[in-house]
Amino acid sequence: MEPRDEVGLRPVQITRNYLRDAEGSALIEVGNTRVLCAATVLDTVPAWRRGSGEGWITAEYALLPRATRVRKVRDSQLVRPDSRSVEISRVIGRALRAAVDLRALGEYTIIVDCDVIQADGGTRTAAITGGFVALYDAIRFMHQNHLIETWPVREFVAAVSVGILHHEIVVDLSYEQDVEAEVDLNLAMTESKKIVEIQGTAEGEPFDPRDLQKMVEKAWPAIEKLIRIQKEVLGVRTES
Repeated sequence: MEPRDEVGLRPVQITRNYLRDAEGSALIEVGNTRVLCAATVLDTVPAWRRGSGEGWITAEYALLPRATRVRKVRDSQLVRPDSRSVEISRVIGRALRAAVDLRALGEYTIIVDCDVIQADGGTRTAAITGGFVALYDAIRFMHQNHLIETWPVREFVAAVSVGILHHEIVVDLSYEQDVEAEVDLNLAMTESKKIVEIQGTAEGEPFDPRDLQKMVEKAWPAIEKLIRIQKEVLGVRTES
């Protein structure tokens, strides 16, 4: 049985500046899941956003071939884009944008690449949590180099999985737990306790709406702790 902390999380470690050349980067480890996140700053925005005075934050998610027990074909070898990767990329992008004032960012784009190098459940939630650290450092780079004058980060954001397993609510599902869970939920929240993204599925029987509220309440202390870890890693003071 893998170790869990007081809020149900597997061991979490975030290593900042994991890549030499990226404006921001982080390796996040949650149990046996490993996701490498890298943020790139571009001095342009998509065509549809030019002239708006607002920036853009987007994400790209990929599962490396041997991140899983069975080799996954590389996305570059597929005739069509992997729909799962596209969907998760959008989820990550939405979660990260929720934390930033895009007008204060100016007409810059930040791309956050999230590459899963080892998967054992919760890869998209780990990508959001680690991706925010990479994003924060990229914005810090922009601010220190006077690319932006106003600090655009409004608040921190993190994510965790939560589900119902054998009629019990469990936080931070591993792969084995995810496979057996009756309900699987991915939840991203800001530090002000607002929900950014919620994705839930009943794998068998439909579940009661009251259970949804219970899962959110169970997940919040874990997200709160992940935000504390982000702040510690980034050297950001946590208000008491």
